[in-house]
Amino acid sequence: MSSDLHLAPAVRRDLDDLVDRFVKQHAGDEGATVSVWCGDISGTPAYTRDELAPHYAASTMKLPLLVAAYRRHERGELDLDAEVPVHNEFSSAEDGSSFALEQSDDQDDETWQLVGSRASLRRLVRHAIVKSGNLATNLVLERVGPGEVANVLVDAGCSGATTLPRGIEDAVAREAGLDNWVTAHDLALVMTGVAERRLAREQTCVDIEQVVAAQEHRDKIPAGLPAGTYVANKTGWVEGVAHDVALVRPGDGPPYVLAVCTTADVPEETANALIAGISRRIWEGREA
Repeated sequence: MSSDLHLAPAVRRDLDDLVDRFVKQHAGDEGATVSVWCGDISGTPAYTRDELAPHYAASTMKLPLLVAAYRRHERGELDLDAEVPVHNEFSSAEDGSSFALEQSDDQDDETWQLVGSRASLRRLVRHAIVKSGNLATNLVLERVGPGEVANVLVDAGCSGATTLPRGIEDAVAREAGLDNWVTAHDLALVMTGVAERRLAREQTCVDIEQVVAAQEHRDKIPAGLPAGTYVANKTGWVEGVAHDVALVRPGDGPPYVLAVCTTADVPEETANALIAGISRRIWEGREA
């Protein structure tokens, strides 16, 4: 069985038509951008569409943070099993000023219930991915450091368009121009780096993938796949933005990575339906 992902020309045309219809229908005053990268885990693309366009990262920034945390643990610089204080006061990446998060904007009440106590970094990293927890993310970033996240991006081969210099809700940094941006291509590079065991030692990459495979948010790329399909994905969403990057391991073909980023003035459910539709067409259009 070939390790490459092949899509027939008709499938690629169908994908173009699907995206074209969405962009035309939802262009609005600000326009709509849909970016797609799909290919095998070696990084060879089978379908791309505006894959180099920058998008606000939202929670997709948590994927390279996960890799960074596990790499520091691998090197003995960070003990993931060490317990750290759970708090809600952070220093801005711009000027060190203090800021806090709102629990109502988070999806991870379990971490908020631990404020004032302690939790292991391993638990916090898992909650940052599996539940897309914002408080957990900032607590991990505080220990890992944005510099180590930047190193992951460099080692994955990401472009300069992907920058992740700050934590969640660091408004001072954002207003100063320090903002989190990604491209579909670069998100795919991080995921292929994990899938092909290039971004860390093999067991470390296996451990990273297992965390991502436990993802609870399955309404985008996984929603377009048959029930029971193995998929490890990391979503990101805020108003006007919906992204997902996934490693899919079919039982009847080679593994592949799909990254879809959308920036459009539409309800999240509308963007999710597009992402699921792209995922479904790729799944159905795979060639042996």
